[in-house]
Amino acid sequence: MKEIKEATERLCELIGGLDLDGQVSALNEIRLSLHNSGPFADEPVDLVQWVRNGDVHANDYNPNSVAPPEMELLRLSIANDGYTQPIVTYPHDGKIEVVDGFHRNRVGKECQDIQERVKGYLPTVKIRPSQEGVNDRMASTVRHNRARGKHSVDGMSEIVVDLRKRNWSEKKIGKELGMDPDEVLRLCQISGLAEMFSDQEFSEAWEAAGVDWDGNTDGIEFEDGESLD
Repeated sequence: MKEIKEATERLCELIGGLDLDGQVSALNEIRLSLHNSGPFADEPVDLVQWVRNGDVHANDYNPNSVAPPEMELLRLSIANDGYTQPIVTYPHDGKIEVVDGFHRNRVGKECQDIQERVKGYLPTVKIRPSQEGVNDRMASTVRHNRARGKHSVDGMSEIVVDLRKRNWSEKKIGKELGMDPDEVLRLCQISGLAEMFSDQEFSEAWEAAGVDWDGNTDGIEFEDGESLD
């Protein structure tokens, strides 16, 4: 342990002599090496890396929505408590795409005081390489949101239909997104694509709190719990 402590002190000295970008780059490299050699190399949270906020881009399928008061509370939380949760990402087409943390991403870019405090960087983790397919990334986004918060019905419906068009079966969609068969069917009905499931029989008694199945879904959200994404 003495050798490790001495090596750590030497590294700190070397890092302290670098400019900002050099320090961030060096720390990211050191963290990556430690992560790969440690016992938790399969866990994304074990490797938080800071990247330029301009390199982080929102995906175009996130069904999560946050009302203005909650968005302000998120800003206040990050302003007072700091970034306690990284933005979940995956490299895609030469960019760093947000899988979860769209609003944390926005706060870090749009709030001048926070952007200055984190020096134009954002804390990120990467989902596992096994989730590299677009279907898997979409499912990952939904799982993060459903485990924690709110969804616009229209956004969820679009994702379900998109996955169905990408040849995911209703059983796979339900399993990967944590839905029962009736929920999958109702979301398809919203988009007028229930014929995709015309060979299936579902319960007529399925309901979601707050959803008007007469077709009016404007502004309606599933509420599975509190969310400050």
